[in-house]
Amino acid sequence: MSEALDRPLPPGNDPWTVLRTATRARVALGRAGDALPTARELEFRAAHAAARDAVHQPLDPAAVRAALPGHELLEVHSAAPDRATYLQRPDLGRQLAEGTSLPRTDADLAVVVADGLSPRAVHEHAAGLVTALLERLPGWRVAPLVLADQARVALGDAIGAALGVRAVVVLIGERPGLSSADSLGVYLTWDPRPGRVDSERNCVSNVRPPHGLSYAQAADTVAALLAAARELGASGVALKDEGPALPAG
Repeated sequence: MSEALDRPLPPGNDPWTVLRTATRARVALGRAGDALPTARELEFRAAHAAARDAVHQPLDPAAVRAALPGHELLEVHSAAPDRATYLQRPDLGRQLAEGTSLPRTDADLAVVVADGLSPRAVHEHAAGLVTALLERLPGWRVAPLVLADQARVALGDAIGAALGVRAVVVLIGERPGLSSADSLGVYLTWDPRPGRVDSERNCVSNVRPPHGLSYAQAADTVAALLAAARELGASGVALKDEGPALPAG
């Protein structure tokens, strides 16, 4: 490479600036000799630390309750007794703790708020998404909200079966990455019961405004999926997220 091409561009003349502002991905990082520039290396380490912190941050039920005033909130725990066990035994995160009791309801839908792999995402986004979603469900009888600790997605099946609902929506903290430690995912299952598999669910992911889906966008999609699932009597691969029942695009 010629000396002219190897010389850094003056500030403001970086041709990669447009691309960097269009994505949260780590692109066009530059170099300092044979390594990354110091600033980029420090950004990487900070992002990695944020992802680790998000996984290990404990769920704060009091904060979730405070963010959802006026809502009845039932608390449950998975069969994983602590965070270390939860991370090592995903199967325990799919089961309710022994002795868990939930009231039988005549509701159509259960909404579960679960810590998953990012309690931080729950703290920052669950209340906004719950509020937006419930506003879009006229005519649906919704069971009391359920807050699940040390939970995997499939724990919603056991909760939905215990409550006796026709559908369950699980809002859960997604696995953190180096560009998103606070992403919330939404999983919808029709006729929830233990033993359901992932192909029987629909997922809306990356809810984290302003960098991901807004609460309104996610709630519109989930509400449309729920309406289509009720009409079809199924979710997952049988329910395609396209067509006039869903928002364009």
